[in-house]
Amino acid sequence: MVSIFICEDKLEQKNGLEKIIKDYVNTEKLNMKIELSTDDPMAVLNYVHENVDLGGLYFLGVGLNHEMDGISLAVKLRTLDPSGKIVFVTAHAELAFLTFKYKIEALDYIIKGTDLEEIKKKIEECVQIAYERQLASKESSRRYFMVKSSDKINVIPLEEIMYFKVSEIRDRLILHLEGSKIQFRGFLKDVEDYHCAFVRIHHAIVANKHNIKSIDSKKMEVEFVNGATCGVSARKLKVLEKALANE
Repeated sequence: MVSIFICEDKLEQKNGLEKIIKDYVNTEKLNMKIELSTDDPMAVLNYVHENVDLGGLYFLGVGLNHEMDGISLAVKLRTLDPSGKIVFVTAHAELAFLTFKYKIEALDYIIKGTDLEEIKKKIEECVQIAYERQLASKESSRRYFMVKSSDKINVIPLEEIMYFKVSEIRDRLILHLEGSKIQFRGFLKDVEDYHCAFVRIHHAIVANKHNIKSIDSKKMEVEFVNGATCGVSARKLKVLEKALANE
């Protein structure tokens, strides 16, 4: 899932962006959604700070009518979400040079006030490009899983991950590694979408199929290479067997 963020202080333009993006995502049936649409740059930063390595797509105004303008927001986003795609949609054509000065590496800089159909086309192109690049990078670049626990960000090689399980604490997951566990804020659906190695084997468990040693269909249990075990549901057993057969 590619998360899309909109930060625009003008309500009419923010609503217009939402409509163009939603219509295109729905028409093309892309695995993307608008995670947050706001006029507050701090709301975007707070969300991204709590959900590291999103690889999100950000549509930003430049003025924003806030102590933090869109350029400053983009600089901070580039640090928090290095693989994120940033698009400026603004009337301030004269500020485009700042994206180079601050090395923001924007995907596009769309000027308001030009032909409306052309703006719509450019926005749709940005959505499509971000989606295609996310798919292309899923295997090649996502060899690590970044997880924020307390004030620490852990960068974990995928091969050390056994499985993820829903915690008893709301909106928390427990990441089971070779010899340790990490509890963090997150959702199984996002984990499942993160990498093709991650397979949902139970409503509360996503496993790294590369680290599954064996499946006991009588006990409905999976054993991992480190000796750990967890349950697999009858409904997900065939899904898992198919995933392993496609190794």
